[in-house]
Amino acid sequence: MTVEIVDTLVIGGGQAGVAMSEHLRLHNVPHLVVERGRIAERWRSERWDSLVANGPAWHDRFPNRHFDGTAPDGFVPKEEIAAYFEAYARQIDMPVRCGVEVRKLSRASSGQGFEAQMDAGTIQARNVVVATGPFQRPLVPALIPQTPNLFQTHSQGYKNPSQLPEGGVLVIGAGASGVQIAEELKHAGRAVWLSVGPHDRPARRYRGKDFVWWLGVLGMWDMKTPGPGTEHVTIAVSGAQGGHTVDFRTLAASGITLVGRTLSCHEGVLSFDTDLQKNIEAGDANYLAMLNAADAYVAAQGLDLPEEPQAHRIGELPECVTAPLTELDLAKSGVTSIIWATGYGYDYGWLDLDVLDARGAPRHEGGVSVEPGLYFLGLSWLTRRASPFIWGVWHDAARLAAHIAPDHSAQGQAQDDVMHV
Repeated sequence: MTVEIVDTLVIGGGQAGVAMSEHLRLHNVPHLVVERGRIAERWRSERWDSLVANGPAWHDRFPNRHFDGTAPDGFVPKEEIAAYFEAYARQIDMPVRCGVEVRKLSRASSGQGFEAQMDAGTIQARNVVVATGPFQRPLVPALIPQTPNLFQTHSQGYKNPSQLPEGGVLVIGAGASGVQIAEELKHAGRAVWLSVGPHDRPARRYRGKDFVWWLGVLGMWDMKTPGPGTEHVTIAVSGAQGGHTVDFRTLAASGITLVGRTLSCHEGVLSFDTDLQKNIEAGDANYLAMLNAADAYVAAQGLDLPEEPQAHRIGELPECVTAPLTELDLAKSGVTSIIWATGYGYDYGWLDLDVLDARGAPRHEGGVSVEPGLYFLGLSWLTRRASPFIWGVWHDAARLAAHIAPDHSAQGQAQDDVMHV
């Protein structure tokens, strides 16, 4: 088994790993990136076929490269996103090895630095940046038993409608993924039920500007990390079909049946919470609050942006919301598939280090771990709201690289200076 020594090891070759490599290179810090699959693997193989970015191309990118195949106001398909990061890695001459999975990361036996164990050998590093992203372990609540006549998958495993058996589909979770998958299934002619929990619901565009622009000028991208125990609220937004505002009334009008949060299953009958109307109205309030904040900003700045009074008009709630289902017999309703759009959890079982809290989350301050020399990048709320997004992770990487660089004793070395022993 070989032992290789590097200054800084970056684990993960997605958007976080690419961003980290660029900034380490700018600081002349020798480093190596290892990726268990291909560059941007999760964009390639762990998303559904029709997925596009939820932000426009002018926004969801790194500062030093534009997308080649999508106009600035368009929404980039997942294949083009993966190709973008591959091209970016070539642009910065990123030192990367693909097909390399770290099985265990621990302190080196000498007490100095770390040892990353892989099938082919060991890498010793003074610093390690864990850049494996926020989408690690699909979360599927143990509510519905696995049975032969009911297909179940997390949104990570969903590809397209033809993958599912004939019949109706229940989508559990109404954030960006759940809403877009439910719409796609309905367009494919499926009967669809959508289980809706608490959510935020921004306007896709307002007064001529995309909602990501409004998040910027209103300071919402820079919202600081919420305190421990803060409840995560998903965002119902879509870049599909050219981008549009998610409106649950429109989903209901298309034939999708909205239900409350899924609570339990007994002998094939699901029970739903009675919180559906409350969740829809809370999403409406969030939507209107953002419009009002945008109007106040326009007035304060004296901007010449077209008014949109119709955007403030909220329609009547559909019957499936005012008189919601509280139970659903899967067999009698013809439901043969369930898609869990219920998010992700952490998966750091390979870290042999005392750096996780009781929830399994990394203990860190802005990505700087409690373990000296260990860093985390690409996680939700790492430093602020923008942290897990493409452009946000680029800025977090710049800050972490600056943190790593001052202690570096060989600033003049080439970034791919790797020794073998």
